[in-house]
Amino acid sequence: MIPYLFIWSGIILFVLRVFFGALFVIHGWPKIKDLAQNAKNFESMGFRPGLFWGTIVALLEFFGGLAIIFGFFTQIFGLLLAIQIIIVAIWRTRSKHKRHKFVGGYELDVALVLIGLILATMGGGIYAVDNLLQFIF
Repeated sequence: MIPYLFIWSGIILFVLRVFFGALFVIHGWPKIKDLAQNAKNFESMGFRPGLFWGTIVALLEFFGGLAIIFGFFTQIFGLLLAIQIIIVAIWRTRSKHKRHKFVGGYELDVALVLIGLILATMGGGIYAVDNLLQFIF
């Protein structure tokens, strides 16, 4: 064990949280901008009705990503985003048209699920809005 590295845990958790949230904001924004196309994409993946499921995912990714960046309801959004990735990834890998492998396939999905679960279990850290709110309420 290297105790000196524990000093950096708050900063690293902050960087991880911002990275994770930014990925979802970046992927959620195009979905929000064109909900009709997003609905078609979700229909083609087998999510019916596509408009309903596509809109839920778009809103969760964009606004959940923003919340994660700021550390606002980090545990809730970390868990919701991890669940969303699991559902979409499992659904996508069930596709009969493509064979998905771990490398070059779903390894990023697994990494994102794990980051979401880390945030769900550890919270946003010292540099999160959640941390400030616990002193107010």
